[in-house]
Formats: sequence, structure tokens, C-alpha cells
Amino acid sequence: MATYWHVIFYSSIGGIFSLVGGILLLSNQKVAQKLANYATPFAAGALIAAVFLDLLTDGLEESSIDTVMWACLSGIVVFFFLERFLHWFHHHHEHKNEKPKDHRIGLIIIGDTLHNALDGVAIAASFLVSVPTGIVTTIAVAAHEIPQEIGDFGLLLSRGMSRKKVLFVNLMSALATVVMAVITFAVGSAEKLPVGVLIGVSAGFLLYIAMSDLIPSIHEESPKKRFFDWRPFMFVAGIAVVAISIKIAHLVTESH
Repeated sequence: MATYWHVIFYSSIGGIFSLVGGILLLSNQKVAQKLANYATPFAAGALIAAVFLDLLTDGLEESSIDTVMWACLSGIVVFFFLERFLHWFHHHHEHKNEKPKDHRIGLIIIGDTLHNALDGVAIAASFLVSVPTGIVTTIAVAAHEIPQEIGDFGLLLSRGMSRKKVLFVNLMSALATVVMAVITFAVGSAEKLPVGVLIGVSAGFLLYIAMSDLIPSIHEESPKKRFFDWRPFMFVAGIAVVAISIKIAHLVTESH
């Protein structure tokens, strides 16, 4: 049975470990770029595997098929409109030949904090189902956050933020994962949250990130003139690692 220590420890991993790529960017940009190239296809596979092999199947144990599937679809729709709003806000305040203002930096930070908070919801919701589900979700969250955090670090640096401020801001933003995970777990443990719905929404969020962001970026970054590319293999590797992790985690739990 999951405890608060499980949630705090693993949500810290999911939130703070994702800063590894950004920290590398501050120290060595070439290394960070290589890490992002490997992490993106791996994360896409890991997210999709986590959704279909773990989150949805466990969510269906908590609620009806209709409830979980509608929740998953709602999660996709909500994050679609959220992304549309962020794009609109970005372009609405953008003017040609104008130096970026502080509110642009604020928007980046708000968006990153929101993503981290939702990661905390996903992690805590999965721990409400079982410890193995929580661990697998944490791995998937950390995997997909690494390339995103590299992008956020680079964007804030390009806006003129100092390295120390960029690191501090992203560290504070990462703590949103832990805070929301604890709050979600506390509410859920008091049986005030529909766990099946929450799992479905979280699955929709992870699926949306994988299908709308990570997979398109893999295609865009693929070499045009070379037949062989290692990115599809990293994509499959992400699926395999999560699938094996799910199997092992459940076997270990069932043996105790």
C-alpha cells in the first residue's frame, strides 16, 4: 500500500530528476543536445507504453470503461485547448522587432509549473492505484520531462535570464510536482477523488504530450538523406523498458 513517503520520494524524482538535462545545458550545451536527442524518442515510447499498458488498465479496475475513456478523452481535449490558449497568448503579445519582455518569461515559467503540477497529479493518482503503477508513472514522467526542461532552460537563457536564476526558477517550478502530488494523494486517500477519472485524465495528458509534441519532433529531427536512423529503435526501447518495468514491479509486489 502506498504511503506519503512513497509519493514524496517518487514525485521528487519525477520533478527534480527532470532538471538533469537543464543542468547539463548550463554546463555543456553539446552534451545536453545529445541527451535530448536520445531522450525524446525514448520518452515518447515510455509515455505511450505507460498509458496503454498500465494507467488505462488500472484505471479500468477503479471505474467503468465509459468513465475512464471519457476522462481520457477529456484530458486530451483540455490540454489541446490549454496549448491553443498559450499559443494565442504568445502571438497576441508578440510584436515585430520588439525585445522580449518579462511577461514572456513569466508565461514560460507558468506553463512549466503547470506541467509539473499536472505531473504530480498523475504520479499521486497512480500511487492511489498501487505502488508499481506509481513507480512506472514516475519513470515515464521523468523521461518525458528531461527534453522539455532542456527546452525551457534554453528558452529562459535566450530571454536574458542569468544561469543562477534559470536554475533557481526551474527548481522552484519542479517542486510543484511534489506539492500537487501530496495534495492529490491526501484528497484521494480520504476517498474524495474519483480515482478512475483522475487516472483517465492523466492518461489523456501523457498521451497528448507523446502524440502531439514528442513524436512530431522525432520525425522533424530525422535525417532526410540517410536510410538508417536510431530514433525508431529508441522509441521501441522506451516501450520495452516500461513494459518490462511494469511486469517486474507487479511480480515483486505480488510476491510480498
